[in-house]
Amino acid sequence: MRVVVPPVTASRVTPVGGYAFARRLREGRLLLLEWRYDAELALGGPRLEGLVPELAALTAEYPLRETYHRQLMLALHRTGRQAEALAVHRDLRTRLVDQLGIEPGPGVREAHVEVLRGVVGRSPSPAQPPPAQLPSAPAHFTGRAAVRDSLRRTLTTSGAHSTTPTTPATAVISGMPGVGKSALALHVAHELAERFPDGQLYLDLHGATSGMAPLTPGQALTALLRDLGADPCCIPELPDAASALLRSLLAPTRTLLVLDDAASAAQVRPLLPGGAGCAVIVTSRSPLTALDGVARVPLGPLSDEESAALLVAASGRAGLAGSDAARRLVELTGRLPLALRIVAARLAARQALTPDVLAGQLAETEGRLRHLEYDDLSVRRSLAVAHDALAGSEREADRDAALVLRRIGALDLPTYGAPLLARLTGTGELRTEAALDRLVDVALLQEPAYGRYAPHDLVRDFARELAGGWGVEGSGVSGGRRDGDGAGTVREPAGRRDADDTRHAETACDLAGLGDGDDSQASETALRWYAAVAERVLVAIVEPGPDQDDRRRPTASQPPGHAAYVATVAPFGSPEEAFAWGDGELANVVTLVERHADDPCRRHAGLVSTLVRLILPYAHRRGRVAEMEVLGRAGLGVARRLGDEAAEAYALVDLAGLHFLTGRHNDALDLNDRALAIWRRLDDPSWIRRCLNNRGLLLDGLGRYAEAGEALTRSLEYARRLNDPYGEAVTHSHLGNLYEHTDPRAAIEQHRRSLALGDAIGAVIVRHTAHCNIGYAHLRLGEPAAALPHFEESLRILGGHGDWHGESQTRLGHVRALRLLGRTERAARECAELLDRADARADRYTGALARHQHGLLLSERGHVGEAHEEWRSALAVLEGTDEHTVVAELRELLAPTD
Repeated sequence: MRVVVPPVTASRVTPVGGYAFARRLREGRLLLLEWRYDAELALGGPRLEGLVPELAALTAEYPLRETYHRQLMLALHRTGRQAEALAVHRDLRTRLVDQLGIEPGPGVREAHVEVLRGVVGRSPSPAQPPPAQLPSAPAHFTGRAAVRDSLRRTLTTSGAHSTTPTTPATAVISGMPGVGKSALALHVAHELAERFPDGQLYLDLHGATSGMAPLTPGQALTALLRDLGADPCCIPELPDAASALLRSLLAPTRTLLVLDDAASAAQVRPLLPGGAGCAVIVTSRSPLTALDGVARVPLGPLSDEESAALLVAASGRAGLAGSDAARRLVELTGRLPLALRIVAARLAARQALTPDVLAGQLAETEGRLRHLEYDDLSVRRSLAVAHDALAGSEREADRDAALVLRRIGALDLPTYGAPLLARLTGTGELRTEAALDRLVDVALLQEPAYGRYAPHDLVRDFARELAGGWGVEGSGVSGGRRDGDGAGTVREPAGRRDADDTRHAETACDLAGLGDGDDSQASETALRWYAAVAERVLVAIVEPGPDQDDRRRPTASQPPGHAAYVATVAPFGSPEEAFAWGDGELANVVTLVERHADDPCRRHAGLVSTLVRLILPYAHRRGRVAEMEVLGRAGLGVARRLGDEAAEAYALVDLAGLHFLTGRHNDALDLNDRALAIWRRLDDPSWIRRCLNNRGLLLDGLGRYAEAGEALTRSLEYARRLNDPYGEAVTHSHLGNLYEHTDPRAAIEQHRRSLALGDAIGAVIVRHTAHCNIGYAHLRLGEPAAALPHFEESLRILGGHGDWHGESQTRLGHVRALRLLGRTERAARECAELLDRADARADRYTGALARHQHGLLLSERGHVGEAHEEWRSALAVLEGTDEHTVVAELRELLAPTD
């Protein structure tokens, strides 16, 4: 039986006394209407068409009454008007959230689900199986235990599995091509499949697929909605509407969604579900940092052990386990899973191919990528897709990134910074920084430290191929884009930059001839730039005066144009900035110098000689003894080959300084005297003075005191004749060291003269050295309490000026004074810090002197066995040096006792 209720009419005016009664009548009437429409909806049939205008009027009159909205949605849906039904839900939900801050109740939500199921054509019947689209789990998946555990926790402790479900758990797995992102995603997805009973969806977004453009968000949404059973005719054309429909469909479900090979956050964002019971795994070369509220899982190469295990499992060659051949193959593949699988596939396919032979093929110069291809697997092709996408992009930063990668291949250095690459590309430094960011974003570069960039070994090989051929087999590159190859701007050292990033005309000269496959000009540009910045470093760390001026004076082999090039490089703001630049770039300088030390090109050899002359004071001040030896020997060889006597003398002096730092005074004296002979032939009084001063210092260390005094006296005469107060101060310091053997009080007087001169000219190194030497004189007098404040003042003055020899000697004296004063705990801390600093510089000589003191501290605290270990270690290093006094003491300390 039908329930008949009069149609809706305007309410009557009711006297105040009957207001409550009238209100109850109206509410009863509205309730009867709800019952009536529920009955009509239950009966169905043609009458449903007539309900729509009545319910529309009621929802308009009562905009917050959810029941009428639910009934209108169902009436529209059951008469084939699903889009209007969804619009009613959208309007109601917006109104409730905006006005009351609440979501629609369960009745409306159930109606919404029914409408959605009608749109996609899915029946609520359990007979229809949920989607199960995951590709097969990867065979021989190896390692990544910690990452897998973290990823599983991320995906199962959020969403429906959380105590406070809010949004779907989403993880982005990122990393370079071939690092195993998809393998990890599918491995974990299969492990978790049972936790998502409403289905597992998989979609390849083709963010980096050869020959294919990435899916647009609209294409991806259409594919997902079809996979969920939507009638293609009912899928909204607008991406926003399709995205809303996808969220609505997945909201009440527990579904796992794997979005493989995403190109960008904009591609992924519309595909994320709205239900807290869902989970999403995204793989991408980029970390997609523009996506909020997601867990990021950056993926690097496998460990050595994991790589070997994968190689053995995938190749089926159990004999590889633990072998030298396996270790070589792991190293040559860069521990990249794709490369390891290709190597394993080749070994599995050809039993006659031995691991040693394959390792030899991979080790061939420029041949590695050629051997890392098998069937449809190719490291080169995987990398080329990323490069080609950048090179063909409409975005300037992308095209710049492709150009930067080619220049990286042309130069091939351990690490890179934006200023040098800006010189090589001819683009401004701001653009170069943006390009480097893009290369990091697409995982073609890594950023091990801020502002320093380095490619993986296989990316390095690929970049070399790009630079050599400007077109790679399997790549769309053919000649490459030359955008920005003209004059450009650069930001120069230590973050200094003109506000308008103005252009330097000299940069155009850098790039003259820098064309396809030409790495010679790239090397010349780099050598010129490093030599110019090295001069700026020299000016920043060496006090004004003859020491700085003499070193900057060009020698015969210095190519023309150096001074003009230096003018294009901004000066450093402080010694600390200059030292920081050197710390970041010294490995590159050593690489370039070693590579071009025997270069037949006279211009390149001259640049090497200039660079070595200008950078070695930094290396000496920093105590970089290993690098000093490489640079000094290269500089000496180049100078002799070019017949440049002045450059040869510089190299001899610098090598003498190296031998002095490492306790080989006889060798240092020989080199210094050779340099002195050259400077005398060249009649250079400033350098004659300096070599005489060095000679006196070295003879003093060898116990040849009379000869030392003679050399220092002559050096002092030269300093006064040249009006060189800095040189005079240094000579007084060395005279003080000489006098210390016989009269420590007279030594202190010499050091005070040096200190007064240093104060007068503001020479930091002179002042800190004077205090250090006064401290040692007081130790000689048995006055550690008087020595201690001088060592502390020396360290305070030195600050960030980076004189490693002076610093290390001061710290040694500081430790001795503290130990003699019985402050053993502080002495031990200071000694440990000195050891750490020496080890960081690979300065075994200073480390041995520190271990001597550490052993004394251990012995005084009763740790005799540990003390003997330290002394034995120190003696092993110091034997063979000219540190005879300490060696004799160590032998005595280690001598057996009765």
